[in-house]
Amino acid sequence: MSRLKVLSGKDVVKILSRFGFIPVSQKGSHVKLRRTLPSGTIQSLTIPLHEELDKGTLKAIYRQALRFIPEEELKPYFYD
Repeated sequence: MSRLKVLSGKDVVKILSRFGFIPVSQKGSHVKLRRTLPSGTIQSLTIPLHEELDKGTLKAIYRQALRFIPEEELKPYFYD
């Protein structure tokens, strides 16, 4: 079984930027990422910019990102 990697908020922002998400706003330690598809659909994710994200938080971000990104493309960035 794969193990979840230890990632910071900045690491997750970098990973999601590979899939076209860009930071659009920040409030405190949370940054909102957004991408617009050619069809005009807007997809948003909010990421806490902590030094090390808790496992539960990281799993929640991963599950939310799976709504927009295929698992086979995203999993290598989050799991060993």
